[in-house]
Amino acid sequence: MAGLVRKSFEAPDEVRPFEGGTGHLEVVDLGGELGRATFQPGWQWSKHVKPIAGTESCQAAHTGYVVSGRLKVVMDDGEEAEFGAGDVIDAQPGHDAWVVGQEPCVMIDWKGYAGYAKR
Repeated sequence: MAGLVRKSFEAPDEVRPFEGGTGHLEVVDLGGELGRATFQPGWQWSKHVKPIAGTESCQAAHTGYVVSGRLKVVMDDGEEAEFGAGDVIDAQPGHDAWVVGQEPCVMIDWKGYAGYAKR
């Protein structure tokens, strides 16, 4: 890879839609995938990504930043937290998540989107 690379989410390398038209993931490849997910109101991992992933809960580790909206994450062991605009999230594998409220949740993730929602 070159010493300086410029990419944009306005022209991503790949777009991965979620089930039911509930959002999508835009991916830019920088030798590792960086993603911007847009989760529409009503989106829930267990309803809209689980059919793609084929696992009981999300097995991706996420390290990211919430740009807008709100997201609730519940770990398999019951631990839970809600994240909003300006929050940094670190979630280990084994969780469900869903949009809280009527505003889309937009999240940038630099760790957990390599195989996320990939068909």
